[in-house]
Amino acid sequence: MNLLPLGKLGARCTPEGRADFGVFLPWVSDSDGVGLGVKLIHENDQFLQDVPAKTFEMECSIDPNYGEYWHGQVEIDASEKPHKKSAWGKPGRYVYRYFLERRNNEPIDWIIDPYAREFGIGKLSAFTLGYEPHIWSDEEELWKTPRQEDLIVYELMINEFGGDMRTATRHLEYLQDLGVNCIEIMPVTNISNTTDWGFLPIGYFGVDERFGKRRDMQRLIDSAHQKGIAVILDMVYGHTDSLFPYSYLYREMGFGENPFLGSFAKDLFGESTDFNRALTRDFFYTVNHHWLSTYHVDGFRYDCVPNYWDGPTGLGYANLVYQTYKLVFGMRGSQDHWQRFFEGDEIHLIQCAEQLEEPVEALDKTYSSSTWQNQTFDAAIAVARAEASELAGRLTYLGHRLGLVGYPAKEKINEDTIQKSALQYIENHDHYRFVCNFCTISRDDNDLLKEGDRRYWYKVQPYLIAIMTARGIPLIWQGQELCENYFLPESGMGRVVMFRPMRWDYFYDPIGKRTIWLTRRLMKLRRKAQFLRGEHWFYDDPERYQSRGLLLFSRRAGDAFSLVALNFTDSDQKAYFSFPLGGDYYEEIHGEDSFRAGAGEWLEICIPSNYGRIWTVEGGE
Repeated sequence: MNLLPLGKLGARCTPEGRADFGVFLPWVSDSDGVGLGVKLIHENDQFLQDVPAKTFEMECSIDPNYGEYWHGQVEIDASEKPHKKSAWGKPGRYVYRYFLERRNNEPIDWIIDPYAREFGIGKLSAFTLGYEPHIWSDEEELWKTPRQEDLIVYELMINEFGGDMRTATRHLEYLQDLGVNCIEIMPVTNISNTTDWGFLPIGYFGVDERFGKRRDMQRLIDSAHQKGIAVILDMVYGHTDSLFPYSYLYREMGFGENPFLGSFAKDLFGESTDFNRALTRDFFYTVNHHWLSTYHVDGFRYDCVPNYWDGPTGLGYANLVYQTYKLVFGMRGSQDHWQRFFEGDEIHLIQCAEQLEEPVEALDKTYSSSTWQNQTFDAAIAVARAEASELAGRLTYLGHRLGLVGYPAKEKINEDTIQKSALQYIENHDHYRFVCNFCTISRDDNDLLKEGDRRYWYKVQPYLIAIMTARGIPLIWQGQELCENYFLPESGMGRVVMFRPMRWDYFYDPIGKRTIWLTRRLMKLRRKAQFLRGEHWFYDDPERYQSRGLLLFSRRAGDAFSLVALNFTDSDQKAYFSFPLGGDYYEEIHGEDSFRAGAGEWLEICIPSNYGRIWTVEGGE
């Protein structure tokens, strides 16, 4: 893969008021009687009927690697206002679009710039005259991306979590206090709708205007790093929206083929990107470089990997994460912000696959450092819905999934050794809140206005304890720590275009207070070595434990040992357990029921209903 020459692509504006434009449009040639132009207007003028956009022609030349290259230059001269009321010539954001004229056919308007760094409302690209870049803090060059096994991830959507990036930045102290050291942000790239999850991008090189501007995103990341929080972005590379210019323009022109899009792997969603095309591969590789370099992100969560998964040695996903890893590897020895990834011989670039169909293979055989996986999630739901006769078997399966049986912890690929892990969650943006499994409340006759009954909050507790103490990387979805209870339909546009703001008022009610107290306690406990990187052992004894609704596992690192005992029933349970290490066992959640045990001694333990206990011995005998 090669980096595209961004220095001649998109809109670039000098302080003196000259704007340069450039875009690769393979097969669209002036020799065929077409002409490309740009329509440009100051943002303050765009809704005024007396102020038209100014139009400028572009020229076509041939790039040896990507074919037809259209480019042009505009002088933003205040003396050439289109109307006396116009803001033309003043500093600020200018919005633009490309339009194509063709012989004997209607013009094609509203062509987005695929290389734009800024965006206006909906389908408008943008740039800023008088742009003042963010000055990164001195601490930024001291920041280190956390080790894989140290991650505690909080997934959020900017506008639902905080309204915009500035407000989200103010909430970072809350996340730091909660115990989070990595935030996974749902797509921030440009889309055509005001309310949308963002998984049909039309622009990849910047921040959608509904969230803020470039500097706002950079400030958020800078501030997060100062608070010990890594930032990874949800990136959508396997499919795009029909308005993405490499879809829209070529469809409107009637081309039978496309230089960027086409059938590749599984076409599950949207307009499929074709990684057989060099332009497509280089485009997304350049997007990764841009966000790593310009915005200092710590890595990526790659959405819907099956859409561009053609195996561990293919041209699609595996190639992209390999090339991105090598890009970072090549920065070893840098004294600038790239140093954040290096610690001795290790590279801590976060590359997380959403490969739910083949999570083990994606982790085992590619340069992915982690993966989403729904196996633990599905197992937890199966337990929550189980009849009494099914509970033992389903708890057994959940016990194995909490230990990530079959998942690698470290792999050597080629000559590179990469730490590996999978995420553990019971909630994420794709599914309704876990409390909905126990009871829902209907607000209307459709699924959009259903909610989980928060009176059943206590039933969620053993599942929360499980994912926060199990092997793998725990992930909390925004508001989960407050017992958020939104219901999400399994299909339909209502999933993605309905606004579900985080209900901060839950922080103050009795249910929210109890849930956040437990979450904070578990996140603090998670910092112990045995939970971060210790051995995981599931006590698979159906007669003694699972048949009674209990699930027991331990985490051990050296002479530090913790027993996690969970009760998924509505009654307190007593059971016997043989403690492998002798010593004083401290109960970690409430500091109650502590005791002394001899090595190999069987003791009776009590586990509260719909809850758990965690007993730890440090320096066991």
